[in-house]
Amino acid sequence: MNNNNSLDYKALFLGPNSENSNAFSEILNSLFQDHVYWRKNFHPEDPDVITSNVKNNENFKYTLEKMKSVFDDMSKRLRENATPWHSPRYLGHMNSETLVPGLLGYFGAMLYNLNNVAYESSEPTSVMEKEVGEDFCKLMEYPKGWGHICADGSIANYEAIWYARNLKSLPFAIEEVEPELVKGKSKWELLNMPIEDIINILELSNNKMDILKSHSARSLATEIQDLGVWLVPETKHYSWLKAADILGIGTHNLIPIKLDNHYRMNLTELKNTIDSYISKGTPILGLVAVVGTTEEGAVDYVDKILELKNQYAKNGINFYFHIDAAYGGYARSIFLDENYNFIDKNDLKNKFAENNIFYNKDLNWPSEDIYNAFKAMKYADSITIDPHKMGYIPYSAGGIVIKDKRMRDSISYFASYVFEKGVKVPALLGAFIMEGSKSGAAAASVWAAHRVLPLNVTGYGKLIGASIEGAYNLYDYISNKKYFTVNDKKVYVEPLTIPDFNMVDFVLNVEGNKDLNSLNKLNEDLYNLSSIFSPDIYSNGFVTSHTDFSMADYSDSPLDILQRLNVPKEEWDKVKNLTLLRACVLSPFLNDPEVFKEYIPKVESNIIRKLSLLVK
Repeated sequence: MNNNNSLDYKALFLGPNSENSNAFSEILNSLFQDHVYWRKNFHPEDPDVITSNVKNNENFKYTLEKMKSVFDDMSKRLRENATPWHSPRYLGHMNSETLVPGLLGYFGAMLYNLNNVAYESSEPTSVMEKEVGEDFCKLMEYPKGWGHICADGSIANYEAIWYARNLKSLPFAIEEVEPELVKGKSKWELLNMPIEDIINILELSNNKMDILKSHSARSLATEIQDLGVWLVPETKHYSWLKAADILGIGTHNLIPIKLDNHYRMNLTELKNTIDSYISKGTPILGLVAVVGTTEEGAVDYVDKILELKNQYAKNGINFYFHIDAAYGGYARSIFLDENYNFIDKNDLKNKFAENNIFYNKDLNWPSEDIYNAFKAMKYADSITIDPHKMGYIPYSAGGIVIKDKRMRDSISYFASYVFEKGVKVPALLGAFIMEGSKSGAAAASVWAAHRVLPLNVTGYGKLIGASIEGAYNLYDYISNKKYFTVNDKKVYVEPLTIPDFNMVDFVLNVEGNKDLNSLNKLNEDLYNLSSIFSPDIYSNGFVTSHTDFSMADYSDSPLDILQRLNVPKEEWDKVKNLTLLRACVLSPFLNDPEVFKEYIPKVESNIIRKLSLLVK
C-alpha cells in the first residue's frame, strides 16, 4: 500500500462533471447494503412486519407512488436552484466541492440516526467525535486539550465566551466558598487572574465545583458585565454580537479594534484600547484574534498579539485569549509534518516540494507574518475551527478546541436521563457542550475525512495548498489584467490586497470615474448578474458573492484601494461605504495551471459580457 505522501486529493471529490461517480456509487451502495443486513441480523428469527400482503395493498402502493413523486419534485427543485459550488466557475461564498469521505461518512452514519448528546444512544459516533476532538488537539498542538464538533462556528464562538465568562467569574466564587484559596487578593487581582491559575486553584477546592459554579456568573447574571470588555477586530464575525447578547456580556462591552491596510488587527490600536480601559479600572475579559476573516481571509498577527498579552501579564493584567479560526483553522495542517510537529521555516519549502503542495514551486507563501501567526496559535486558550469550511465537510459541522481539558468543569451540566455524573464512559460529550441533541452523522463525516486525509502536510495540507495556490492564480490574473475593455471603455479591476489565505476581494471602476456611488452601483449590478439570483443559473458562466465595507465597521481601511482606483477621500467621507466582489477560492482544481487556463478565459468573457450591459 502506498504511504500518505502519494495521496491524490482529486480521487476524493465527485468532480465538476461527476468524474468519480462510479467509485462514489459503489461505496454508497455498500454502506446501504451493510445497513440493510445490520437490520436483518438483529434477531433474524423475527418475522417480517411489512409482509407481501401489506405491500400488495392499494394504499401501500399509492403511498410509495406519492413518495416517489415528492422526491421527483425535490430533485427538480434542487437541480434548478441549487448553488453550483462544485464548478471552478463558482468563485463566491466559502463553499465548494465536498469530500467524498465526508459525504459517504455522513450518509453511512445517518442511516443509524445516532444522537451524540448521550453515549448510550450513540456509542459508535460518540467515540468518533472524541477521536475528532483529539485530531483537533493534534492540529493545534494541545497535548492536554479537548475538542468537539458543534453545529457551526457561531456556536463555537458562544462556547468561547461561555468559558471565559465562567472561568473569570470563578475567583469571586472561590472567595465566597473557600476564601483561603485566594487569600490576600484584591478585587482587581481576582479579575485579572490567569486562566491557568484559576484552573489550578479549582483542583484544590475539595470537590466543591458545583457549589462554586452556583456562585459564579452562571447564577449572578447582574455581575457579569463587571468582568470587563471583550475585544474583537473590526473584521469580527457577527456571531460575536450575538454571543455578547446571549451570554450577558452586553454588546456595548464588545469593543472593535481598528485594522491596518492588510485588514489585520492594528496592534497599536489594540494596545491603546487596552491601556485606555485599564486606566479607567475596567478589566479585559477576553480578546479575539481571527485566522481567516470571513470577508477578506485575513490572518491576524497572533504571535505579536501574544507578545503584547504576555507583556501585560507581567504587570498583573491577564485576559482570556480566543482565536476565531472557523475559516482558516484547517490551514494549520500545511505547517505540520507527518509526526504533527510544526515545520521549521527553513525546511518549509522543501517539505512543500516533497509533498507536491504547489504546482508553482516558487509561490511566495506563506509570508513571515502568516507563518508566525499559525505557529503561535497553540498558545490560545481556545480556538474555533469549522470542518464544513476548509475541512470540505458537508453542513453542519463546526468545532471548538480548548487548550486545557480541565476548563470543561467550568461549564458542565449533568442531566441524569442523558448521562450519569461520575459514570465512566469512553466519550462523554453532552455534559460539556452548549447544544443538546446533536448529529452523530456529522461526527462520522468528519472522522472519515480525517482518517483518509490526516491533518498534516501529507493529507489536508495538500488540499489547503491547492486552495491557496488557486487564490494566488486568481490574484495574479486580476493584478496583471488591470482592466477590461468594454464598449470602447476601460473598466479597471483592482484586488483588495494580496491574500493571506484563499480569499480574493476585488473592485471594478470605469476609467475616469471618481464618484463612489457610481463605483458601488457598478459592482452591485455586476454581482446581481453574477449571483445565484440571476435569472438563469445555468447560463451564468461566472458566479460570485459580494460584500460591503462601511466606515462604521472598517474605519478608513478601504481608503487604500479607493485611492488606487482614483476615487478621492472626500467621496469616502461622504458615502462611507464600499461594495466589493468577493471570491473564496475553495475549488481544489484551480491550482492546476492547465485547469486555470481552461476556466479563466470563460470567466473573463462572461464578466465582459455582463459589463457590456452595464457600461455604456
